[in-house]
Parts: sequence; C-alpha cells; structure tokens
Amino acid sequence: MGIITSPHGVRGEVKVYPTTDDVRRFKRLKEIILDTGKERLNLEIESVKFVKQFAVLKFKGYDNINDVEKFRQKSLLVARENAVRLKRDEYFIADLMGLKVLDEEEQEIGVLRQVIETGANDVYAIDMKDGRELLLPAIKQCVLEVDVEAGFIKIHILEGLL
Repeated sequence: MGIITSPHGVRGEVKVYPTTDDVRRFKRLKEIILDTGKERLNLEIESVKFVKQFAVLKFKGYDNINDVEKFRQKSLLVARENAVRLKRDEYFIADLMGLKVLDEEEQEIGVLRQVIETGANDVYAIDMKDGRELLLPAIKQCVLEVDVEAGFIKIHILEGLL
C-alpha cells in the first residue's frame, strides 16, 4: 500500500508515500500491516488525511513522534481480504514472484525474480537457468499464459531480447 517516509508532526502521525494505484483506499481501511523487516504488526488506523501526493496516517495507540520514528522507511501492507479485486489477466505482484518461467515448448527456462513497474508496462526480471538475466516486457506478445495456481508463466521471447 505504501512506504512510511517520516513522522508528520509530533502527535504520532506518519507521512506515507503510496504504492497503491488509488491513494484514497487508505480511507476505507480500518487495519494495516506494518512490515518492520523483522516482524509484521497489525495496526489500527485511527485517522487518514492527504497532503499533496502523500497519505498521512495516525495509528491507534501511537500518540507521539517517538512512537513512530522507528517506522521510517517501513512498508505498509494489506491483508488479502482487504486487497482490491483484480480484473481478468491482472495479478498481484507477490503472487507472481518465484513462479517458474516456461518457454513456448513448456521447457523451464528460469524463475521470475522481480516485477519492475515502468509506467508503460511492467517488465519481468527472470533469472534464467544458464545464469543470465532476461528482462521481458509484460505484454501480450511475450506473456502467453499465467497460471498462479499451477505455479508457472509461459512466455515468448521476442527476437533481440536475449
């Protein structure tokens, strides 16, 4: 959902850089998950306001700047039941990570390591079995099939990408 950039004021509010497509979603949430890197904390959202492109959140029980200073640069996540509904052929990035990547003959060529969001289209960073990295645009000409349940992505590699 976002990354906490800094405390906002002295009353325990935090400024959040949104990584969601719709920053207004923060208004509809009652709880959020803080990923500290060591653990995940469920936090109750007490209030939400917006300042420029940022969301400013106040968590219940965190009432001063000292309580939230340690949250700087930490990620905010939502539970799956609070996630947005996906349209057809849309996937959560977290569900794609680690999927086997198959070529058109269904031979395994690697594993999806990262999804790079570029604006025009996503790019899949694939760690290939031969040690090389393939940067594949996530477009219909290249991504032939995605089956999260079965654990694979079938691709077509356009000429010049390797």
